[in-house]
Amino acid sequence: MSPDMALVARIKRWMVYSVLGLCISCTTVPMTNRSSFQMVPEADLNALSAQEYRQVIDEAQLSTNTAQVQAVQRVGQRIADAAEAFLREKGLGHKVSRFRWEFNLIDDDQTANAWVMPGGKAVVYSGILKFTRNDTGLAVVLGHEVAHAIAGHGNERMSQGLAAQMGAAALSAALSQQPAATQELFQQAYGVGAHVGFLLPYSRLHETEADRIGLVLMARAGYDPRAAIPFWEHMNTGGGPRPPELLSTHPAPASRIQSLRREMPKALLHYRRP
Repeated sequence: MSPDMALVARIKRWMVYSVLGLCISCTTVPMTNRSSFQMVPEADLNALSAQEYRQVIDEAQLSTNTAQVQAVQRVGQRIADAAEAFLREKGLGHKVSRFRWEFNLIDDDQTANAWVMPGGKAVVYSGILKFTRNDTGLAVVLGHEVAHAIAGHGNERMSQGLAAQMGAAALSAALSQQPAATQELFQQAYGVGAHVGFLLPYSRLHETEADRIGLVLMARAGYDPRAAIPFWEHMNTGGGPRPPELLSTHPAPASRIQSLRREMPKALLHYRRP
């Protein structure tokens, strides 16, 4: 690398770090109170999510198993209601209107996965139902995925990736002046085009945070959070030689179970048996 190129690279890194330093305190993750760098306008991110979600649904084979579809929608809505109630209690009611919850079950027994896009658009793949087994198991999964949504993990991941890729000035211009370019960047950040709706992996920090928030959400929705420990143990031991997609970047099994046990007393404070 020439001296001039090295200087340009250092300046670009400085720009990114400066933006991170200025903006990281702008958003706080509900429940954990961690500072989070989220500079993509939520209205834009949610619009892109809805558009890509609709494409996934249009191209997928939706389940016709009425009982399973109803279970996904029933549990999903209870978790979503608990998330909204929590946000209101914490003085974050303005965030509630940003979610338009939708829960669909895709008929794909080979895929053990689920995800929730920014704005509340959710998919469960039928392959995960052999692990969830019942409504409480579904609540473990959907509590975790809804936690990603209300924590703004998607925005944070996209913001960090795009700022590093483009630099602060270029990212700002793309968001405000180039909607087509922004959509392409969204697809790259989320892997939509290449993986037909599969999100690129969250960081282990995000996964651990979603575990913690998800326990409280399922407890507040009336599901026993203690079910999370056997569920994740079953996921880790029952996936065969290739772990389910949902475990792709999650913390190591032992550390995850240890973390869940540590957080369980706090979650149980929110649990009231229906």
